Amino acid sequence: MAPTKASVDLDPQLFGIEPNVAVLHQVITAQLAARRAGTQSTKTRAEVAGGGAKPWKQKGTGRARQGSIRAPHFRHGGVALGPKPRSYRQRTPKKMIRLALRSALSDRAAENRVLVLDSWGWDTPSTKQAKAALAALEVTGRVLVVLRRTDEALWKSFRNLGEIQCIDIAELNAYDILVNDWLVFTTETLPRGEAAPESSTYDAGDDDTEADAAEAEVPADDEATGDDEAADETVEEQP
Repeated sequence: MAPTKASVDLDPQLFGIEPNVAVLHQVITAQLAARRAGTQSTKTRAEVAGGGAKPWKQKGTGRARQGSIRAPHFRHGGVALGPKPRSYRQRTPKKMIRLALRSALSDRAAENRVLVLDSWGWDTPSTKQAKAALAALEVTGRVLVVLRRTDEALWKSFRNLGEIQCIDIAELNAYDILVNDWLVFTTETLPRGEAAPESSTYDAGDDDTEADAAEAEVPADDEATGDDEAADETVEEQP
């Protein structure tokens, strides 16, 4: 059974913005940097085996003084300022990551490289049906197929095709979108908007109002207390 294309309106907030090239570059650079293992390592002169004894006496030989044959300028010596294990991760704000994702989606939509399907049309793993479905859709080059984690038959059907990349909807990112030529969703995996910002549930006005009310109540209590003390002093002064 061939896949059927769906007729849907793409969310303009996700697929209709002007791509921000600068943010795309920064986010993708950070994403690729985070993939680096950072396990390269060289030995310093303190870590190289040997070189414990002074190679020759300090004076009288006519040669330059040396303290170890494992110094960087000796053969088999340690490496000066060589690489050590490190992390290449860069801190990227979440707003920039979301903007980069929307920019990548909009770029593919502007080039008419986004397809939305009602369903793929089969429930059992079949690479043959997967190839036939892509041929019916007339997509060529690298294709990013967005699936759900529970679509086990589809994952197994596409995993043997070299030009096809499958990705879970929760892991959709700017780099994988731009590195592929086509983007294929189903109506169940199509993004339909972002969640409300975390700060939207917080209303500073309510806190200010409560604080003002609390401050307004304090002087009233003080005045009442002051009146009581003044009355007590008046009573004590009377003969």
